Amino acid sequence: MIVVTGLGLVSPHGEDAQAVFEALCRGESAVHEVFRGELPRPAAAATVAFDETRWFTKLQLAGVDRVSQLAVAAAELAARDAALPEGVDPTRVGVFVGCGMGGGAAIENAYRIGVAGGRVPPLTIPAFMPNAPAAHVAIRQRAQGPVLSYAVACASSAVAIGEARHALRRGEIDVALAGGSEALIVPGVVAAWQAMQTLADFAADGPEAPQAAARACRPFAADRCGFVLGEGAGFLVLEPEAQALARGARVRGRLLGYGTSCDAAHLTKPDAAGQARALAAALRDAGLQPGDVGYCNAHGTATKIGDLVEAQALAQVFGQALPGLRVSSTKALHGHLLGAAGALEAIVTLLSLQQQRLPPNVHGAAVEPQCRLNLVQGRDTAAPGLQAAISSSFAFGGTNAVLAFGRA
Repeated sequence: MIVVTGLGLVSPHGEDAQAVFEALCRGESAVHEVFRGELPRPAAAATVAFDETRWFTKLQLAGVDRVSQLAVAAAELAARDAALPEGVDPTRVGVFVGCGMGGGAAIENAYRIGVAGGRVPPLTIPAFMPNAPAAHVAIRQRAQGPVLSYAVACASSAVAIGEARHALRRGEIDVALAGGSEALIVPGVVAAWQAMQTLADFAADGPEAPQAAARACRPFAADRCGFVLGEGAGFLVLEPEAQALARGARVRGRLLGYGTSCDAAHLTKPDAAGQARALAAALRDAGLQPGDVGYCNAHGTATKIGDLVEAQALAQVFGQALPGLRVSSTKALHGHLLGAAGALEAIVTLLSLQQQRLPPNVHGAAVEPQCRLNLVQGRDTAAPGLQAAISSSFAFGGTNAVLAFGRA
């Protein structure tokens, strides 16, 4: 059995995992308006208040994009939370990191400087390469085992966590730092997402604007109109249960199963059958029946088609057990972290099991009638007896990844 002994995150709601979970259970949104006046249309996003000088010297920051800075901080927090003992063989420590697009700020800065005829920073390439976060985490943690990056769009960090579990079960490593990082709240990237017409629209000026932005993302709501971007990083420390118990580690939860599949149908349009295969594979790998699972932290992006397809996939797999599965998407509150979404949401799912409480599905007074799900709503967040939960990540490119967790 593979267990989770450390949690670390740098999120729009902060760095303290318990405080972040409390904020989500209260339904507090970290979403706000960004780039007013820089973009033709208003945009909403959830950003991180991050002081890089806590983690890096001025010299170390040369050529280190924000995406790698966030990853280093979150991984270090996870390592501290796990209280790994001295003397761990560094060749037996692996780093598995999901990152959808790499250093967005570095490449945008290089483009702007280059167009203006200036000198492009010489460390732009190592700053924006997608494996930079994993490399920086490995350097900081002195991990000399496998250091692998997964660029699988929105499923990146869920895949990273699942593949880390595989490596541990095969006995290739003794400890894994697994998670993801993303930092793409820059004008060019936001404008590109707007061009796809996938971001939530909100129209408000004056005193109404902040509240309109905060409520722009409405998963599973009848009036949903798209997602909002978020940034941040999340990491788990994974290790075999026998090893964790032998060293007296605090076990946060159990990673029971992992399922992945590809729709192989369309680059951006989701497919219920493909998602259902990943859901079923995760349950099978975990040795769970649908009725054993009490909560699903849904992908729930609040796009018109995405939420419907996800509801259909859950119905296919859970069947008569679907009414007993409580569902919520926390993206309405922390935004869509893309490559880091699976890691943050895995942490939320683990804390739900540990705390026996569920974050609500917010901002949807009228639920989409075709989404026949038992959504967590209002203050009804208590989940006594919750023993198993899943976290779903469904990506552009058709890759689906589902993680199944059990209570410690």
